[in-house]
Parts: sequence; C-alpha cells; structure tokens
Amino acid sequence: MRIATFQYGGQRRVGIASEDGQFLKPLKLSAEQAHLGILSVIQSTEKLTNLIDIDAPAIALHALRLEAPIPLPRRNLFCVGRNYHAHAKELSNSVFKDNKTNPESWPIVFTKVPECVVGPSDDVILPTGVSAQIDYESELAVVIGTGGKNILRADAMRHVFGYTIVNDVTARDVQIRHQQWDLGKSFDTFCPMGPWLVTADELDGMRTRVRGWVNGELRQDAQTADLIFDIPTLIETCSRGITLYPGDIIATGTPAGVGMGMNPPQYLKAGDIVRIEIDGIGAIENRFL
Repeated sequence: MRIATFQYGGQRRVGIASEDGQFLKPLKLSAEQAHLGILSVIQSTEKLTNLIDIDAPAIALHALRLEAPIPLPRRNLFCVGRNYHAHAKELSNSVFKDNKTNPESWPIVFTKVPECVVGPSDDVILPTGVSAQIDYESELAVVIGTGGKNILRADAMRHVFGYTIVNDVTARDVQIRHQQWDLGKSFDTFCPMGPWLVTADELDGMRTRVRGWVNGELRQDAQTADLIFDIPTLIETCSRGITLYPGDIIATGTPAGVGMGMNPPQYLKAGDIVRIEIDGIGAIENRFL
C-alpha cells in the first residue's frame, strides 16, 4: 500500500492511495492521531485495512496537499554517509581526501533533527549568511515498523514497515567546519520527504533505482543493490546497543553525482529545483529559495 499524510479542508489527514495514485481514501483517525501522520498508523495495533473509512469518499490528489509521511518524527533521523561505492569514490578527491578512514569498514552514521522535515513539494530555504555551499542528496529512507535492540542482520527486514524518499540537503561548508555533520544537515527545511510511504510488501528496497535531477538535468542515477552497506546491515548497525522504535527513519545514503563531487563543485542557488525519483515509490520536487 501507499499511505500518505495530507492537508485537506484545513485539517491533517492520513489516507491510502488508489492504484493509479490519483485518489486517497481517508483513514479513521482522531485529530490527535492524524497530527502525527503515518506514525500513528505504524504505532497502532489495529490492522491497516480496518482503519480505512469506508463511508468517506476518496479525495482527488489535485484537491489536497501532500505532506511528509511522518511530518514530525519522534526523534532524530538516522542517516548514512558515503554508502554507494561511486559516491565514496567521488568524495575521496574532495575536501574529504585527507580522511584516511576506509568508508567500507563501518557505516558512517549521523543524524538530522526532526524539525528539518518538510513535505514533498515544499520550498527549501537557503540559510543565507550561514552557508554558501548547499548540496542535494537523493536517498531511499527505511521506516521501522517493529522496534528492537541488537537486531540481527538476518532478522532485520522483519522490522521494516516501509519506504519513502528523502533529500538529505547538506550545507557542505558547515559540515566540514564542524567536522561532526549534524549542524550542516539539520537546518530548517533540510529534509524534504515523501510523497508517501510504500509498505514493505510492495517494494524491495534492496532492488530499486534512485535518481535525482537539478533543473531538469539528471545528476544522480544508481541502484540500491550498489549500496556498500545494505539495509539489513544498516538496521543491525543502528540497533547495536540502541533501541529502535516504530516510526524511526534510516536514510540509506546518496549515489554519486552530488554537487560537491563535480569539478568544479556546483552548489544550489535560489530558484533551483531538485527532483528525486525512486522506482516503486514516486517522486518529490522542491524549489530552493
């Protein structure tokens, strides 16, 4: 199923997309539950099909505004850096060239604060005066459905509820300046997400294609089969000594083709439009202002 969080009639609602993706069938959720978006569905003990409001009419996609599937995650997003072979190679010749750590030894994990999440078509605000090197990162995100601690790789996929798209927007100069990445990753609006969440029974996250465009120019194009650390490994790693909870989000890393990796680097400017598409999910598109 494709589950969406959306605004309609001045209210936040959650619904199931039709097969053609042109209509949403609302779920029976209270205003308090709907405020959390799909997080309420993930945390519910009720079967998803039992939550569908059969008496409510389907709402046309053009009549509503899609929001991030989980508009306010319960805590920071887990994010993985340099997790495609080609991307690790392109950054090895950048400002990271002095870092001698082998990116294939252990996953690089950092976080983004929940408040940086915005919707699939919302504007991204450039932090003028704070950073001049804003970059895009097209990524598949895994959403945890069943929590756990010290999850074994062999059991990891049982803990996945579904998948969505994120743009891990990054202020490269801030990222380098502070050495730890959280500040450069967490500016307001720096995590567009959506357009909805696709449940794990409908998508094999380890066998899909990730693409990203800037102003219509294809910059990123890769298969998730090319991840250095696959999804089960990432879940095992993030849960080592840390309890994962339903609704936790793990962004799996970006392919080669980021602005920083170009010669010369090409950072985003006001008016640029970034589109990210993942097969089996859909697309998000955001203007940078």
